[in-house]
Amino acid sequence: MNKGLKGALIEVLRMGVYILIVLLLTYLFITFVAQRTEVKGSSMYNTLEDGDSLLVDKISYRFKDPQRFDIIVFPFQHAQDTYYIKRIIGLPGETVRIDEEGTIYIDGEVLQESYGYEVIKEPGIAEDEIVLGKDEYFVMGDNRNNSTDSRSDMVGNIHKDKIVGKAFIRILPFSKFGKIDK
Repeated sequence: MNKGLKGALIEVLRMGVYILIVLLLTYLFITFVAQRTEVKGSSMYNTLEDGDSLLVDKISYRFKDPQRFDIIVFPFQHAQDTYYIKRIIGLPGETVRIDEEGTIYIDGEVLQESYGYEVIKEPGIAEDEIVLGKDEYFVMGDNRNNSTDSRSDMVGNIHKDKIVGKAFIRILPFSKFGKIDK
């Protein structure tokens, strides 16, 4: 075999192996570490807006439990390849109640929220108490009047094993690039 042809074949083989390694690492990163997701709709306004592109941390919850006010991504149970993004309000074992004025109570105490959210005009579950089971989370959108969340039977309480991960960085639009604060 010609030396030049042999060198070219070796170079093509090296490039092929390199491309396979890059593809494998990309697959592993997207499957186990982080993934990009896009916000559709206004349920998390004004924290997140329609069209925002986010990175979701898929590894943290393997080592620690989700915390109150974390913004999480989970699959919508009634549509394939559809994911919801909401804020954790209630934690496992807690009792959540929303009164007729839209005030949220956790185990009888008023929930103190320090981020931008819309007060509920139509509570939906006024005076009903929801007791969260082991590994169940109560989630709500920040735009409370335009959010299908744990108040709805279509979403309900979210089990920990259904949580894809925590939204932690907004990558688009560039003007809002950065960490997503609680």
